[in-house]
Amino acid sequence: MTTSSLASGDNAAPVAPVPSAERRVITPAELPGQAAKLLDAGFRVALAAGHEDDQPGGRSRLRAVYLFTAASPDRRVELHVPLDRGRPAVPSLAALSFPAGRFEREMHDLYGIAPADHPRPARLVRHFHWPKGWHPMLSDAGEPPGFGEVDGPYPFRTVEGPGVYEIPVGPVHAGMIGPGHFRFSVVGETILNLKARLWFTHRGVEKLFARRAPTAGVELAERVSGDTAVGHAVAFCLAVEDALGIAVPGDGYLIRALLLELERLYNHAADIGMLCNDVGHSILNIHAGRIRERLLRVNDAVTGHRLLRGAVFPGGAAVLALPDPAELAAVGADIAEVAALALGHSVVLDRFTGTAVLSAEQAAGLGTLGCVARASGLRTDARHDHPLPGVTVARTAHSRTEGDVLSRFIVRVEEAAASVRDITGLVARLDGRLGTAPAGDLPAPGGPRSGMGLAEGWRGTIAHRIEVDGAGTLTRVKIVDPSFFNWPALPVALAATIVPDFPLVNKSFNLSYAGNDL
Repeated sequence: MTTSSLASGDNAAPVAPVPSAERRVITPAELPGQAAKLLDAGFRVALAAGHEDDQPGGRSRLRAVYLFTAASPDRRVELHVPLDRGRPAVPSLAALSFPAGRFEREMHDLYGIAPADHPRPARLVRHFHWPKGWHPMLSDAGEPPGFGEVDGPYPFRTVEGPGVYEIPVGPVHAGMIGPGHFRFSVVGETILNLKARLWFTHRGVEKLFARRAPTAGVELAERVSGDTAVGHAVAFCLAVEDALGIAVPGDGYLIRALLLELERLYNHAADIGMLCNDVGHSILNIHAGRIRERLLRVNDAVTGHRLLRGAVFPGGAAVLALPDPAELAAVGADIAEVAALALGHSVVLDRFTGTAVLSAEQAAGLGTLGCVARASGLRTDARHDHPLPGVTVARTAHSRTEGDVLSRFIVRVEEAAASVRDITGLVARLDGRLGTAPAGDLPAPGGPRSGMGLAEGWRGTIAHRIEVDGAGTLTRVKIVDPSFFNWPALPVALAATIVPDFPLVNKSFNLSYAGNDL
């Protein structure tokens, strides 16, 4: 596809684009074999989604799309599986990939695409009071019907034995967080089993993108998960640029990388403090809150928004000012001091060490991403596996990778220091340049197109895949926040942990309800 630059000026030279995905159209029978070959070659399932395609005569056709990605070099392969609208079904890949099995359950709930021979075909997104046969992403679904007879009961795992009892928590919580139900099976204080049940507020976010112009979709992408405005905006804009063949100037990628690190920095600083708070060291949380506030003011000076909204758009990025490296160095020293005080406290160190271990084998099998995966010794990181063109950052060598709370704490401390270093280097490369404002309308592709984008948000790799019609209007947007991959790891890590450590362990993962409950 030819590319067109939307920017102008002395520093607007486009760089080599992000690689597009190889597209393969296959039959359902071919899906398991193709998927197995890709997984054996080092690919992972990054995304799977249902689609509804208009057909001549007015009857639509269903389609399943599977996105596989691999690193070194950056590779992306899409498997497109057209389906019979009368009986839409795909062979389940759950035996090959745990994340694939969860994506299949999501497709079944939203589109009615059945995963044949799935080992656990229970509902995932649609709760059991939603009526049978109603799939909200279909064009003829209509308005949400009233709650019907419960299609259940919900298949909680029953744990029995002497002294076993259950503790239900949620879905409504005291804090300003999304709803989630946690059911603990416990002996004494020791957790035998935890079931986390989410999707109490399926918001229909992906459907809200439909029939919007891509430029209008950015604002929605920034609000998928409020603390990850840049991560989702960058992934969405990369997908738009891939679909429409838009070239981005090198400075645009540098500014995006800088904004991603600013977002990582303020969130890691907050988590460091809140982990201290969960073991009773509240004074360190107060100081971390002070640091976070300082960083939010830096964000406001850089973009005009404390959460960094409005700076990323299809075709580039622009800021009001560049952050001051001296101020960021002071912030980095402040974070390091808080971390040293925490780890120098015997109670904090004792509570963190060996608590809620997620082994490297478990993390890999579940497909975990981001700092959770890296704390368990995995090297997954889209900044290196799927880099922004012209942007090179050094991979952080983490000192602790045992997969416990201590490792997840130290990974955040080390990544905060790396973010300060990387922002300083990016500011030097930009040399005072602030990017270029978006220029006019986006090009019309003249026919249906698709594109995908990957960005390393502060929680982990974010994936957006879009489809547009000939006028460039969005017809389908699929979003994957890293929380979708990481939520199943929380109950695994909590096995044999005591109930009083649940808030601490939950914060060490710090997963998004909103990013999951789309």
